[in-house]
Amino acid sequence: MVNIINGEIVMNKIVEKIKSEFSKTPDLIIKELKINMFDKIYVVYLETVSSSDKINDYILKNLIIGKTNNKINKRNILSFLAGPNTINNINSEQIEFYLTNGYAIVIINSEIIAIETRADINRSISNADVETSINGPKDSFTENYQINVGLIKRRIKSSHLKIENKIIGRKTSTTVGVLYFDDIVDNEIITNILDKLNKIDIDGIIDSSSIGFLLDDENNNVYPTFLQTERPDMVATALLEGKVAIVIDTTPYVLIIPAFFIDFINPNIDNYNKSKNINFIKIIRLAAYFISMMAPALYIAIMNYNQETIPTNLLLDFAIQRNGVPFPTIVETLLMLLICEILRESDLRFPSNYGSAISILGAIVLGEASVSAGIASPITIIIIAITFISSLTFTNVEINNSLRYFRFVFILLAGFFGLYGITLGLLYFLIYTTNVTSFNKPYFAPIAPFNKTYFKNTVIKGPIKNDTKRSTLFTHKNVIKQKEVQ
Repeated sequence: MVNIINGEIVMNKIVEKIKSEFSKTPDLIIKELKINMFDKIYVVYLETVSSSDKINDYILKNLIIGKTNNKINKRNILSFLAGPNTINNINSEQIEFYLTNGYAIVIINSEIIAIETRADINRSISNADVETSINGPKDSFTENYQINVGLIKRRIKSSHLKIENKIIGRKTSTTVGVLYFDDIVDNEIITNILDKLNKIDIDGIIDSSSIGFLLDDENNNVYPTFLQTERPDMVATALLEGKVAIVIDTTPYVLIIPAFFIDFINPNIDNYNKSKNINFIKIIRLAAYFISMMAPALYIAIMNYNQETIPTNLLLDFAIQRNGVPFPTIVETLLMLLICEILRESDLRFPSNYGSAISILGAIVLGEASVSAGIASPITIIIIAITFISSLTFTNVEINNSLRYFRFVFILLAGFFGLYGITLGLLYFLIYTTNVTSFNKPYFAPIAPFNKTYFKNTVIKGPIKNDTKRSTLFTHKNVIKQKEVQ
């Protein structure tokens, strides 16, 4: 009798603690069920994140049947709880975590049991919006952690694929999963990532980029040092190469670590095309990057300092076009670049169904009006158009931001020193980029330092039958990917 009274006192204290912690929480449901003269059960859940149907099917119906048949008691209660994931003997400090993650809490005397009854509040798997590909899979990640891990495991069916789960965020308790192949990955990078995750102490994690910035200092350089992807096939390919993937709950983007400069220029979706055909596109992309970065600077240098580098007739045409323009070339170029940056930003923020149309209309109207009003010359409009068309080759926002940074560096150097300034800018670009690292790996690899294996996977693409080894940039164990075809 004393044990029954003590058990009821403990149970009442637990329920009162839950009511206190979740005060002013209207979605908190507490159901009390008496199973006999002495014992009662409390079922507690949040109806916004838990499924009422699952609670009825897994818990309430079974408890009522057991009570009706007088078969249920505190010793056999687990046999009446039919949830797919049941965790017994949790402590009172864990109740908040399980409630907010969609579990129902069953309390009988001093025993606390958590049953998974998550509500289905996820959107369906859709096509990739940003990293589109004509060939290859069409599915993309969602905001659900379990679905995202499932999309990866659907492609990789191996017990060597390991997942290290972490809960990060004092307020959000966000699930963060680190995925890697234990027989491929470099142990040093796994240890480094897990140590950094363990040191993160923050109120909340809402997006995958927050984890990326916390793992690798965002103020360190202008380049993105981790790859965010919405494509499960890209994650699977990266894992097979020896990279690490980080899946974050509530975000449809997965982080791939490490990531290099060339990964943003020539993405892995190129692998769905024949090597001889796609290599031309890869070279075009590299050329587009440097055209977008240097075209305005070359125009300024030639017009202001190095007129001898172009034919006289062409130079006379340029001079005639610029006749009447009141601004120096560098001011004219910067003004047009600023207008285009504003148009680009408006295109990103507007709804997609009419954002592009407004940007195109704005570019045509402003360009034509600027030339007619004598504010800008036609050749300047052409140079700026080429610059921005080239930058549209890259879908990653961060790589475009780094491109903008170097573009303005080149413009300033060309405005002061002409072609000599562009040479200085190239030296600065190479020194800056080769000094950047991504999780202790050289960012400009496989170009500097040169790595033949990864070079043939990214800068150019060789036949798949020759892709027999993993790059030593990521691992030195289990480097054989396939046997050589005789």
